[in-house]
Amino acid sequence: MKKYDYIILGTGPAAYQLIKLLATQHKSILAIESGLFGGTCPNVGCEPKIYLDGAVQAALLSKQLEGHGIEQAATMNWSQLMKEKKERFASWANETRKNISKVCDVISGSAHFIDRQTIEANRHYFQGNKIIIATGRRPHELSIPGAKFVHDSSDVLSLNKLPEHVTFIGGGYIAMELATFLAAAGSQVTILVRGDRVLRHFYQKYSRELVAKMKERGIQFKFETEPTRITQLSDKYVVELNQDGPMVTDYVVNASGRTPNIEKLDLSAAQIDYSTRGIDVDRHLQTNVNNIYAIGDVTSQDIPNLTPVAEFQAQYLFNSLENGFTQPINYPVIGTGVFAFPQLAQAGINPDSVLEDGDNFEIKEYELSQSSLYAGQKEKGLLTVVYDKANYIVGVSEISTSAINDINYFIPIIGLRINKNEWHRNVLQIYPALADKIEGILR
Repeated sequence: MKKYDYIILGTGPAAYQLIKLLATQHKSILAIESGLFGGTCPNVGCEPKIYLDGAVQAALLSKQLEGHGIEQAATMNWSQLMKEKKERFASWANETRKNISKVCDVISGSAHFIDRQTIEANRHYFQGNKIIIATGRRPHELSIPGAKFVHDSSDVLSLNKLPEHVTFIGGGYIAMELATFLAAAGSQVTILVRGDRVLRHFYQKYSRELVAKMKERGIQFKFETEPTRITQLSDKYVVELNQDGPMVTDYVVNASGRTPNIEKLDLSAAQIDYSTRGIDVDRHLQTNVNNIYAIGDVTSQDIPNLTPVAEFQAQYLFNSLENGFTQPINYPVIGTGVFAFPQLAQAGINPDSVLEDGDNFEIKEYELSQSSLYAGQKEKGLLTVVYDKANYIVGVSEISTSAINDINYFIPIIGLRINKNEWHRNVLQIYPALADKIEGILR
């Protein structure tokens, strides 16, 4: 039985970052991957998504400027775009495996615990002084008749032919983004939302505004609606609903959420605590078993499941295990965004959480129409800023065609607690550009 300093389950952003760091210390490492090397983000997640988003944003922005200096809006060629996307990303998994193989042993296959120090993979046993679980998440599976007919986000990001009508199940960021992409390319899109709102973790005023803007472009929303059965009808599908009549569609996408990849790990064999939300860890990312840790999306922590967060955890765990850091993990200001049109983004305190706390916070909304960047556009954009009692910015939310880049400007302002005087004393940015919008907002 071969023994290692570290056995790492998974090779997504959290694991990949940790492997690179541990390799600098000349540790013996075994990485085991049951899926695509590199995980969701570079293969079927954020990287290919943002590649498609570039074309989508250009097409929709040109449509918005039509009649305001642009004579003809751009139209998308989905098949060509997808062909180029596949050419760009097809080799990423193999390249990631090659990179990892240069610094550690690698196994392709499922792994599960035998005991607290032993892993079985491909009928071979391995022991690790420390074991790191970084197996990520996968799309949540529907439990309705006909669930075998649905597709997930990975399928959409490799979809060769554009369907005439697409039905999304779910109202999270995956549904909102992919619906934006397909509708921009020419599909009719319907979104089924189980509750009465979308994007529950975002400022709801702007979430409702985003829904309104998407409706204006022809995207349909059915709230408090769930599918109860899906049947095939020739080359189409019939989706039966809990209310209203059945609907016929060409393509059904399950975007109802993601679930941690833990079922095949046999965590009980190592007596590791977990729930349907993921693996329980403390503020040192340690499970209840002292030599086993978990990082990335597989944990049950109430934090955004984002690539930068996973990589931050990897850096923290490396410092804890190899550099003797003893302080618990302290997360910085985390920015999140929805690559729809317009974009939605936020960082720090969500205005919804302090709407009734006028004694400690002030909430102020700014229209962004004064910026020359919006010349000719129909959408002017809105920014809501949360100030604390000392007049420091502690939270920002925005809806605009450039919300994600705008909010990135505010993250260091929040994290470093910069006031207006410090900003003007130390910063002179390129003008006129996105920074133009910050003027007058700092106090």
